[in-house]
Amino acid sequence: MALLNVVDDDTKTITDTNSLYPSRYTERNNQKYMNSQFVWPESLHRPLMEEKMGKNQLHQPMIFCAIPHGAAPLGITAYPIWSKLFNNRLCHWTCAPVVLKLPIISTYMRQVGYIPAKARHILDTLTKKEDNIGIILDGIAGMFQSHNEIAHVQARKGIVKIALRAGAPIVPVYGFGHTSLWKVVVDPFGILENLSVKMDVALTPFFGRFNWFLGPPQRVAIAMCLGEPVRCPKIAEPTQADIDKYHQQLLDGYLEVFEKHKEAYGWGDKELQFV
Repeated sequence: MALLNVVDDDTKTITDTNSLYPSRYTERNNQKYMNSQFVWPESLHRPLMEEKMGKNQLHQPMIFCAIPHGAAPLGITAYPIWSKLFNNRLCHWTCAPVVLKLPIISTYMRQVGYIPAKARHILDTLTKKEDNIGIILDGIAGMFQSHNEIAHVQARKGIVKIALRAGAPIVPVYGFGHTSLWKVVVDPFGILENLSVKMDVALTPFFGRFNWFLGPPQRVAIAMCLGEPVRCPKIAEPTQADIDKYHQQLLDGYLEVFEKHKEAYGWGDKELQFV
């Protein structure tokens, strides 16, 4: 993408810039490898948003709620896309807390803005830092649905409660191709899945390109499609009815964006299921 090749001044090379901004290096290589595309509705386009919602809308933090997880949701690693494009805020993606305790990788992930996927950290980021949040809603459970468009989101209502408390809009995001990057080995009894969900860490083998164990992903095109934002009013103590109402709007948003773009992606025969 063009923004990845921008050099800050005449004295820096692209290599120098990548070393200073690791997220640019990640995005550049992932984009080239998988030919990722991003699609968003007119309502998220800055000129129209400012015209219809006013300039204050550009300062309001939002939550990007993406599905499915797959073995690894590489579509979200175009990190600069989520920051200051749809509003004036930076974006912090979330991950399992245990990942931020791992040597080496935790340092890199913190540098690009990751925070633990815990309610307190997410709410503080939205209300105190006033930054955007990105979250893979189906989480670890979504890793076990390789090659199936099944999203474990029926009971994932915590993010809606946080959005209501913060008064932050939720943007449904569907990652076409996420489930095709790796082949995940799923045991027929669901033991590994149950253990992984309980321990909040993946305990499943997967195979990538050339059927290599833990190998690189298949070179599959990825399309990150954003839907119409779910506008959540600010409610200090939302009731269960409030949470259920806006959670259903989020599910409807996923279905709408999936049905709208699946034909263009080449998945006209696929259906999205919620469990």
